[in-house]
Amino acid sequence: MTATAHTTTPGQPQLNRAPAGAEHASVSGGEFVVQTRGLTKRYDDAIVAVDDLDLRVRRGEVYGFLGPNGAGKTTTLRMLLGLVRPTSGQAVVLGAPPGASHGLARIGAMVEAPAFYPYLSGRDNLRVLARYADVPERRIDAVLDQVKLTARADDRFAKYSLGMKQRLGVAAALLKDPELLILDEPTNGLDPAGMAEMRQFIRSLGTGGRTVMLSSHLMGEVEQVCDRVGVIRAGSLIAEGTVEELRGRAGLRVRAEPLADAARLVRALAGVEAVTTVDGRLEVTVDTAQASAINRALVRAGIAVSELYVEKASLEDVFLELTTSGDDES
Repeated sequence: MTATAHTTTPGQPQLNRAPAGAEHASVSGGEFVVQTRGLTKRYDDAIVAVDDLDLRVRRGEVYGFLGPNGAGKTTTLRMLLGLVRPTSGQAVVLGAPPGASHGLARIGAMVEAPAFYPYLSGRDNLRVLARYADVPERRIDAVLDQVKLTARADDRFAKYSLGMKQRLGVAAALLKDPELLILDEPTNGLDPAGMAEMRQFIRSLGTGGRTVMLSSHLMGEVEQVCDRVGVIRAGSLIAEGTVEELRGRAGLRVRAEPLADAARLVRALAGVEAVTTVDGRLEVTVDTAQASAINRALVRAGIAVSELYVEKASLEDVFLELTTSGDDES
């Protein structure tokens, strides 16, 4: 289902409250553009798509909403836009309940695959949306240029490649020059060059006070673009922080002979917190600024050092560790 919520207002649903007895404080705006408390969506007793979600997206940041397929990302975004009513919990988006017209007027969104009239051109599709949203038509050329579709703007949408359709969806989301931009898997269908270009473009959008909420299952995309990341699994937020915070502290990896002597020497050095032997090398927990001092100490002791390098867990490593225990709900 497509949910390009340019100005679409599917009613103005009342904000659901947490069940009686739940210890969730009410949410409000302030520095947070998006804030949820105990947000939950059940489709029946067997399917919990989003489970007691507490989420905060700060004004002016690019926030990565990261999770495997079926983790509840798209359902969460649809609830934030008022396209789906939560079963319980609260949400405030730009100081308004999800789906409120005065909130949607300041939001641009592309959720799931963008849907347009297939026999209209890209430009004419944007004209329809601009008129419906009461947006000046001069914005059309501006957003087409932003997403690099000007040369194909007069081609029918049906002739567009998947990547071009994605770019037109982003253009539509930008028509209102929104305060909050919500993008669900915006690089789907793009080739590697197009993905890199889109990442750079999204990064540029998160400036000047605009907030971008980016849903993705691609670690490289999130790592290169986002200021902060929330990781969702089975509908629950299981980790949140900057990319560096999620990746954790770096350490040193040392390959040296004889290994046992190297381990004893390194353990005795000041500042070394731990030394373990893994696959014929040493993994050293220490401030990585100590690398040259450790290397000198080993060489002076007559130990042959063949490798010494800084290693930090990749975001992909962290993501897999966080999300592979248990099955995700659809």
